Amino acid sequence: MMLLLNKIIVSVVKILPKSVVYFFAKRYIAGERLQDAVNLVKELNKKGILATMDVLGESITTKEEVILAKSECLAVLNTIKQNELNSNLSIKPTQLGLNIDLEFAYQQIKEIVAKAKEYGNFVRIDMEDSSCTDKTITVFKRLREEFDNVGIVLQSYLKRTYNDVVELNKINSNYRLCKGIYIEPAEIAFKDRQSVRDSYVRCLEQMMKDKAYVGIATHDDYLVNEALRLKKEMVVPGNLMEFQMLLGVKEDLRDKIVKEGHKVRIYVPFGKDWYKYSIRRLKENPNVAGQIFANIFKFGK
Repeated sequence: MMLLLNKIIVSVVKILPKSVVYFFAKRYIAGERLQDAVNLVKELNKKGILATMDVLGESITTKEEVILAKSECLAVLNTIKQNELNSNLSIKPTQLGLNIDLEFAYQQIKEIVAKAKEYGNFVRIDMEDSSCTDKTITVFKRLREEFDNVGIVLQSYLKRTYNDVVELNKINSNYRLCKGIYIEPAEIAFKDRQSVRDSYVRCLEQMMKDKAYVGIATHDDYLVNEALRLKKEMVVPGNLMEFQMLLGVKEDLRDKIVKEGHKVRIYVPFGKDWYKYSIRRLKENPNVAGQIFANIFKFGK
């Protein structure tokens, strides 16, 4: 019943004026301009919180669009350097041509990683839906042959992920581990909440066992506590892990983790494509629509 309600809310949100959607979306997005993201990251850094910046972009279908997206990513790296921000860069492979031409995409991403290396910075390659998993891992493995400043994202709700961890640990991978947000068939993805959690903990334990660096990307108190338990039991040094969270989500939990002395990094998306990003997020995870509805209800009180 709740899932059906949330899907109905998604349909309603999609017909609302952009200005109304932005009023509630702006908590989760830095803004349209790079300077908006810079200002926000500066505030986070003052609180002892790290960041990863992401240029939003949807529906990349031409190489010309890819070149433009690459230029925006390079501009972010330049700006991070110039402003001495404690931030790295997250990129989406499909925004850089993954679904257009694999070799072309590799060359664009390589240029970004090389520039980050020059600046002493780091690039996180995001993971998208399951149609991109193999191609993204292929690109990442090639990059790791030459660069040590690049990491990948894995999603615990995919049944394949533990095996991916075992293989990728062989090349000393750097991870962001999240649950996953895309809607996938039951044949390849766990569907119930605890199975996804169990997979997450199993993958995290293997990463820690093999001394891989891992960004524990979750807003789930249960998984935060499990991560802290594993850290203590396996005596994982603080320089091999961090917690990662989305901008504007569960800031009380974020602040608690920071106060306890753990490294926290916030995902800071920005760009003119904020609307497409927001609507796509709603379609991929209708539960978020329910949260927006709740915020609207609170605002009206």
